[in-house]
Amino acid sequence: MSFLDRWLPLWIIAAMALGLALGRLTPAVPRALLSLEYAGISLPIAVGLLVMMYPPLAKVRYDKTRAILADKSLMVLSVLLNWVLGPLLMFTLAWLFLPGQPELRTGLIIVGLARCIAMVLIWNDLACGDHEAAAVLVAVNSVFQILAFGLLGWFYLQILPAWLGLETTSATFPFWAIVASVLVFLGVPLVAGAASRIIGERRRGRQWYEQTFLPRISPLALIGLLFTIVLLFSIQGDRILAQPLTVATVALPLVAYFGLMFALALLAAKLAHMSYATATTVAFTAAGNNFELAIAVAVGTFGATSAQALAGTIGPLIEVPVLVALVYLMRWLGPRLFPSAPSAPATRPLLVFICVRNAGKSQMAAALAKKIVGDRADVYSAGTHPRGTLNSDSVAAVAEVGATMDGAPKPIDPALLRRATRIVVIGRQAQLPDLDSDNPAPPLPVERWDTIEPSEQGIEGMERMRLIRDDIDRRVRDLLEGLGIPSAPTT
Repeated sequence: MSFLDRWLPLWIIAAMALGLALGRLTPAVPRALLSLEYAGISLPIAVGLLVMMYPPLAKVRYDKTRAILADKSLMVLSVLLNWVLGPLLMFTLAWLFLPGQPELRTGLIIVGLARCIAMVLIWNDLACGDHEAAAVLVAVNSVFQILAFGLLGWFYLQILPAWLGLETTSATFPFWAIVASVLVFLGVPLVAGAASRIIGERRRGRQWYEQTFLPRISPLALIGLLFTIVLLFSIQGDRILAQPLTVATVALPLVAYFGLMFALALLAAKLAHMSYATATTVAFTAAGNNFELAIAVAVGTFGATSAQALAGTIGPLIEVPVLVALVYLMRWLGPRLFPSAPSAPATRPLLVFICVRNAGKSQMAAALAKKIVGDRADVYSAGTHPRGTLNSDSVAAVAEVGATMDGAPKPIDPALLRRATRIVVIGRQAQLPDLDSDNPAPPLPVERWDTIEPSEQGIEGMERMRLIRDDIDRRVRDLLEGLGIPSAPTT
């Protein structure tokens, strides 16, 4: 992990503190920042968000987006979470926590309608989510935002409260403010990211683009994030410190909302049998909100000094620390929920063993490797055409040397392969069609093992499996030695 990544919580706390100090000690700074806007969009915050969003969007392999759009289960789940459950949950929490404060309640409902199209990309990136899926989902959210924001606002502020016998609120949302927010905060970095990949790959090739160019620009994402946090807290710092009770009142339903949306989205993705990377993307896109749009709509509809605008302003101040915490929670929780999730992204070697069925040889290799390295590396196995159950002779053979095969045959997770230190393909029939054909560069760290087959000499049963086990064990030890991965200490 980079220096910025390793100490991210510290940098974010420092950015918040710096922003509050600037707003409190130098009030001329927030006034100057507030004056720098165009068409209701804060130019300094726009700069920070654009710098923050460019690296994640430059990482997207846009040739993969068509397949993601064709994934009906992913699309339907994301739309239901973002445009049905999200607004309904915020409406419910706003009425539960703020029944006698209609202005703050309305501001919270507006926050729930503004689905995230910006900062979610950095949370997804930090948690090792699927870049391509994130780009597609925020694009879909943008289209829905333009088409449905006003209609949903009318429904949740007037129609649904009337049905329930609650107080209604009349509001007309500025359509062009919504369009401008989408074009600026998604359109500009999306075009820049796509252009970078197209031009970079055409001129220098995919290997140079992904192994040289992307590592150079990656720090810009966190720099942009920290810059944006400083701006947000400096602009609103005085109001935060002057109205701590109001901030706390609005913070409670917001914390509940972010936590519940993340948990429900993650559970739904797990039940839909999605991979770690895809589930992470689904959870963060569902939990995040477009704070810039929510603030712009609240200010344009109710005024800059309104309680509705204050509620919208408090949104990102709560969202940032909560979603940072969820990034680290996902890093810890991921391996416990998803077999293909690296337990410590980018910090330990990642080995993936692949055969056809993932019922015998690749499972044996993974079991033997885990026995040798312990927690010094992440080790997984998968199959190109997984089926059936684990081979009982394979299970018994590795058990004789103190290793354990567990789980069931699993399919290949492309996102996992892209992060692998080494991919070992075992057997002549196993192929990697998706990655070999679609992603020829950068070259995947693949090696192939043509293990012995004692049955060709008439050796069958457990004697055959022990010979295969010993051959795989020797190859695993040579692999680990070549990669410089030490063995776990014996007790």
